[in-house]
Amino acid sequence: MQDVEHVARLARLELSPEEGERMREQLDRILGYIDKLRQLDTAGVEPTSHAVPMVNVFRDDEPRPCLSPEEMLANAPDRSGEFFRVPRIIED
Repeated sequence: MQDVEHVARLARLELSPEEGERMREQLDRILGYIDKLRQLDTAGVEPTSHAVPMVNVFRDDEPRPCLSPEEMLANAPDRSGEFFRVPRIIED
């Protein structure tokens, strides 16, 4: 349970005791599955980066006009002048 609490804190998640227990059970199942995979003999299997072929789906870069600061900040939940205001994440 300590590992789940540590990961939740790093992810800035607040878990109820029930959610923490459910996450612990899920993490146990995931780690159990990884242990099962480690038991497989992969000596003759060539490494691959993807299970299926991947195709580059990126579009070509084309210059476009930028939004004005007012347009960018139009839907900002909190702003300070021409900047987005975000919650402080660095602890003292």
